[in-house]
Amino acid sequence: MRHLMHATVAALALAAAPAMAQDAPSDDNFNGPYVGGSFGIGVQNNDVREFQRFDRGFDGSYDTITTTTGANAFSPGFCNGAANGPRPANACRNDKDDIAYHGRIGWDARIGDFVVGVLGEFGRTEVIDSVSSFSTTPAFYTMTREIEWEANIRGRFGYAAGGKTLFYATGGPAYARIKNSFTTSNTVNAFSDNGRKLFSKGAVFGGGVEQALGRNFSVGLEYLYTRYTEDDYRVRATAGNAVASNPFVLNGQPGTEFSRSDPRFDFHTMRVTAAFRF
Repeated sequence: MRHLMHATVAALALAAAPAMAQDAPSDDNFNGPYVGGSFGIGVQNNDVREFQRFDRGFDGSYDTITTTTGANAFSPGFCNGAANGPRPANACRNDKDDIAYHGRIGWDARIGDFVVGVLGEFGRTEVIDSVSSFSTTPAFYTMTREIEWEANIRGRFGYAAGGKTLFYATGGPAYARIKNSFTTSNTVNAFSDNGRKLFSKGAVFGGGVEQALGRNFSVGLEYLYTRYTEDDYRVRATAGNAVASNPFVLNGQPGTEFSRSDPRFDFHTMRVTAAFRF
């Protein structure tokens, strides 16, 4: 949270100094085209109930992976995060919260004290979301996803209090390129995946406050909640060097497919914003 504290202090310091900038008629504020950017921190939801699902035989049904004795091969369970070792006792590293940075371009229209507008944004939120499973072998199997880049188009509606302080709500569709990866301590079976998904669709909404610091410049604080749907990633375990009694290929099955139980990749961001108006 250190990044968030620094960003908040910086925004408040700027907002407290309007006398340092050239004053503008209040009707001129929040009107017309602008470019700008934001910087802050992304914080993930606590998805502690997530687990991995298994499809032995690639037939589209989810199965309990068993050993030759009928015991659950994944009875040690699952954890939210990336495994530190092959046993649950090794624990998992928490999902990573990190910085977010975006550029934006938009257009606002003043209608009395009300403001309506639209903006487009492009950048990255450096959050990482993992889930791990543990087999009785023992071994761990970790699936991880992270954002390579993201973009959104948002509407904006607000009220310009005193003509210089804009309180607004915002929302719209969001798109991202999400990188998926898989790691395991199992060195017997062979593993392959279907690569990264080109686009993931989602939505973003939130609100903020923006302070005009003159005719052409404004700063603000903004909160957004973003959710992407990411449910296409699959990992397949095949025989490799394993014997026929290996749980992933037991009874002559070609292998077992892994997937995540939760398709939602969602997080919260708190940002400092700045805009230059033409």
